[in-house]
Amino acid sequence: MELKRRTLLKATAVTLTMAAAGCSQSEGKPVTAEKATDTVEPDEWKRSVCRFCGTGCGILIGIKEGKIIATKGDPDNRSNKGLNCIKGYYVGKILFGKDRITKPLIREDKTKKGTMEGFREASWEEALDLVANKMAEAHTENPKSIAFWGSGQQTITEGYASAKLWKAGMLNNNIDPNARLCMASAVTGFMSTFQSDEPMGVYADLDQTDVFVTWGANVAEMHPVLYSRLTARKLSTPGVMHYDLTTRKSRTSEIADATLVFRPQTDLAIANAIANYLIQNEKYDKKFVKEHIQFKAGTENLGHSLEDDYDMSEIGQAADKNWTITFEEYKEKLREYTFEKVSELSGVPAKDIEALAMEFADPNKKVVSLWTMGVNQHTRGTWMNNLIYNLHLLTGKISKPGSGPFSLTGQPSACGTAREVGVFSHRLPADMVVNNPEHRHYAELVWNLPKGYLDPIEKPGLHTVKMFRELGNGNIKFLWSMSNNWGQSLPKLNRFLGKDADGKGVLDAFIVVSDGYPTKSTELADVVLPVAMWVEREGQFGNAERRTNIFEKVVEPPGEAKHDLWAIIQVAKRILSGRDIGGKPAFDVLFGNVWDHEQDDVIKDERELNKTLFEEYRLFTNPHEHPNKEVQELGKKLKLTAKQLAPYEEYLKQGLTWPVRNVNGEWMETSWRYADGKQEEGFDQYGISEFGEKGKYQNIDFYKSAEHRPSVIFRPFEDAPEIPDADYPFWLCTGRVLEHWHTGTMTRRVPELHRAVPEAFCEINPEDAESLGVKRGDMVKVISRRGEVTIKVETKGTGVPPKGLVYVPFFAEETLINLVTLDAYCPISKQPDFKKCAVKIVKA
Repeated sequence: MELKRRTLLKATAVTLTMAAAGCSQSEGKPVTAEKATDTVEPDEWKRSVCRFCGTGCGILIGIKEGKIIATKGDPDNRSNKGLNCIKGYYVGKILFGKDRITKPLIREDKTKKGTMEGFREASWEEALDLVANKMAEAHTENPKSIAFWGSGQQTITEGYASAKLWKAGMLNNNIDPNARLCMASAVTGFMSTFQSDEPMGVYADLDQTDVFVTWGANVAEMHPVLYSRLTARKLSTPGVMHYDLTTRKSRTSEIADATLVFRPQTDLAIANAIANYLIQNEKYDKKFVKEHIQFKAGTENLGHSLEDDYDMSEIGQAADKNWTITFEEYKEKLREYTFEKVSELSGVPAKDIEALAMEFADPNKKVVSLWTMGVNQHTRGTWMNNLIYNLHLLTGKISKPGSGPFSLTGQPSACGTAREVGVFSHRLPADMVVNNPEHRHYAELVWNLPKGYLDPIEKPGLHTVKMFRELGNGNIKFLWSMSNNWGQSLPKLNRFLGKDADGKGVLDAFIVVSDGYPTKSTELADVVLPVAMWVEREGQFGNAERRTNIFEKVVEPPGEAKHDLWAIIQVAKRILSGRDIGGKPAFDVLFGNVWDHEQDDVIKDERELNKTLFEEYRLFTNPHEHPNKEVQELGKKLKLTAKQLAPYEEYLKQGLTWPVRNVNGEWMETSWRYADGKQEEGFDQYGISEFGEKGKYQNIDFYKSAEHRPSVIFRPFEDAPEIPDADYPFWLCTGRVLEHWHTGTMTRRVPELHRAVPEAFCEINPEDAESLGVKRGDMVKVISRRGEVTIKVETKGTGVPPKGLVYVPFFAEETLINLVTLDAYCPISKQPDFKKCAVKIVKA
């Protein structure tokens, strides 16, 4: 009887978990070909990874006669263990939209910019020649007038090739990814606290923790498969707690034991109140703090980045400065953040803040903190990341199974591509940065460049918000964007779109957009390059738990669509022609290893092409494998093996979380960085074996941090740049929904997902709706000081905003909510705040 009951409880828990998270365990249906039948069986199943969020779910793809006919979750994938969310369940259908772009398009009628009219079809040869010529013309006139906007949706090798072309080929740092919009604050938070990027734990922590804390993270809708692990842990283990800190109740709040709804921006004060309690009551881990931590403070009263010259202002230049303080100074700075004061400021009952503080204070409780855009899309996003780390460092709840701070990412390769290979305007591969001479020299050695060749890129280029401000100001003359939809996703769209006398959008720049479908961005393009999507080419993604996965090409792209890597190298061939580096042809130096000189084309074999570039990139993380002794010695000094990767073939077998280590001929992954233990059990060997002294750091060694000590950084509460007032009395928050991903370019072309949520909506508290004289289904205008949209009212949706706050998703191009949003950004990370600005609601 006990066995049967236990089996029943387990089955019930799994069912409830998956239902809550919008997940399923697919048996290979639905069939995703245009003609679906229940009787079709695939000839073979190919292993892949999902195209959507940063969870990195494994997907099995059913192939018959060269076509995709089914997809299902991969039970052997360590990130999702066979589960798919509703988007992943239908991922195969993203390839079959009726309006796929299958041939290069060149705009002939400039007066029709802002629409998909005025284009003609062209050959690839003509389109590539035009792109290269326009790029060269702009670069010749002003080397700083060209820009590339990449993506956390590019593959690792696509990102690496684009960064190499821009930084080494064009000596230009005006390259940035759309990841600047979603997790740049996580990057600067990690780097300022640990001097190393990305989480130290893995998803397995969700299966072992005692307390979940979600900080500004609607995990149920944004990372449903991970939410299924959270709910499974709660359902299967009595006493497991979940605290949801949020500005609006969401699906994630539904099973939380406590939902702390705070006034926007006051999460800073709440985190400080918890730290203050730990310190004042001596509830912190004294031994851990003494052995491992240093204390710092940084520049305060940063103001807000509303003006174009903010970065160059005195305060903007000092925003990332910090200095060492004593423990007593830190304690004194925290003293004002009492539960009572912070409760008054935030609107959260003092008892709820205290209850969460007690969880961190309990030495017998394991705690996992999870956060996404609610923390990162924040004008003090870096600070908020630092404050979460502070709580885990003060209590020693870090780098241990079931305990740690875990920043989740929104895109499939925001980690592997945007962060790890150097697509950011300030970075080089492997955590290196352009303003460090030793980092630039290491890149010169790997790329076979003369010493000092990269010195012209010593200053970071334009970050995303600045890049598009300069585009709107007419200072960027050439822009190439890839795997993103900036015409819909950027904040304060009117700022850079501009209008002519007839009200049509005009941009004084030559714009190239690589995409598979028409978007608001392709409408603004001069050239549109048709791309091979997802498994129509081979590629690699790096997910939120540092897991690198390869997905194989399984079908041919439609029409004349080509993979982006091919297009990048083709343009590089054209624009670098006639130039030399150190007396050798520039193209041969940078990309000669991936060019077939007999065929006069990019290497045709995509496996060979990707492997060649990946293995070159590996030399940044595996300096000991380079034949040059100087590379080996400098790489060891820079501790680059802290991100060591395995050979390309290993990832064809399975995904691996870096750093990996070769143990007796087997490449083993790391689950818990900085923690000493057996590699085969997932612990990190690098700090002890290479960078530390065995026993000195008591089984944990933050080996990338200065003096092996990460920083607890004091960050005060500072309010939002725009606060509701009598004229604009509501807070506006934007985000996503379960069924759609980002701007809906792919998911709105999946009929089932589009039918589920066919239009955007304005979520309003029922009491606010009543006072406004509107009801569910009515049309209202959401108006800010920057723009307005007309949208349908929703009072019974999956989320419940508090009085005074409205929520609008940004997936619908016919409802451009980003005409309304503010483009103020974190002064350190440069990530804009999509989560708070002031609006008024008027019945339409």
